Amino acid sequence: MGLFDKIFQRNKELSWMYDLELLQDVSTKSYIKQMALNTVVEFVARTLSQSEFRIKENDKAVKDSMYYLLNVKPNPNQNATQLWQKFIYKLLIDNEALIIKSDDDYFYVADNFERETDLGLLPQKFNSVTVNDYVYSRYFSMDEVVYLENSNKKLDDFMMGLFEDYGEVFGRMLNMQLKQNQIRGVVNVESTTLDNKLIQDYIDMIFNTFEKNQVAVIPLTKGLSYEEHSSKSGSTGKSDFGDLRALVQDILIYVSRVVGVTPSLILGENADLDKAIEATNKFCFKPLMKKLETELNAKLFEESEYLESNMRVEIVGIDKKNPLELSEAVDKLRSSGTYTGNQIRVMLGDEPGDDEHLDEYVLTKNYESVSSTEGGETNNG
Repeated sequence: MGLFDKIFQRNKELSWMYDLELLQDVSTKSYIKQMALNTVVEFVARTLSQSEFRIKENDKAVKDSMYYLLNVKPNPNQNATQLWQKFIYKLLIDNEALIIKSDDDYFYVADNFERETDLGLLPQKFNSVTVNDYVYSRYFSMDEVVYLENSNKKLDDFMMGLFEDYGEVFGRMLNMQLKQNQIRGVVNVESTTLDNKLIQDYIDMIFNTFEKNQVAVIPLTKGLSYEEHSSKSGSTGKSDFGDLRALVQDILIYVSRVVGVTPSLILGENADLDKAIEATNKFCFKPLMKKLETELNAKLFEESEYLESNMRVEIVGIDKKNPLELSEAVDKLRSSGTYTGNQIRVMLGDEPGDDEHLDEYVLTKNYESVSSTEGGETNNG
């Protein structure tokens, strides 16, 4: 039974916890925390940054300067993919993210900021907004920025404290592995009259020989002999890093679930890939994109534009439907007279067509009521 089996045996429901009494005075390896978080969060950020931010007016695409800022070049130093990847990363790691519009009408993700929340019913303010080491002296009002909160308490708690325990375990296990493969030896001295410097020189020579040479040959010296014990002690132990790999995988799985990503996507497993993508899209990508889409619509358009001109920002990402895969369902919707061709096109993420026939309801199958259909022959006398 391995170290983790003994520890986790106490409570199977909390398999990622362990008895800290067994692991005191072990230095925390914080890079394990960063590795797992970066792996999962960067996966989400990279994926969502590939989305297209469509601006529509009455379901018709509008490609104006705002479209260019959102999809191509938001500022002189970044392209749109870089900006959205940074925004999503900060949203997940910091549980909040802020985009400001500069005085020259460019979009930037704030690196740091302070939010005033004690303003009652007035719009909140953002002070000390920092972008690339430049600190704005003025404040930004809530109604002129794009601001999102994530409020993932599980992820926040995990980052603040719980992950340190895993780091300590990893450090302990790593030290055990290093000691297990350590070279150990004994120098036998036949006489106590030998000079201490001579003995030390001999020991240094042995150490340097082992350190600098793949094939090490040690000369025999009268009165001094060397006997190695590392191979004897190491042969009885487990020398692989299986436990370390299992620990890192355990951390990745936990962080993935907290963020909403199916763990198999992070671990590179291809089994049930379509189901894994669908679940991740449902529980991770769509909620984040819905938050961002709602915030952009609230901040980019006035009430009259949204209600009267039907102007919208629509985010289309990896969830964009493939019409070829849905051709049978599309045919049923159209032929039953339930939807027009243009309504179906909008559902699929496309623009309405200009052909007037696409706005007509058609019925190509017999969906009439049974009571309205005469059956058999009639005898009128």
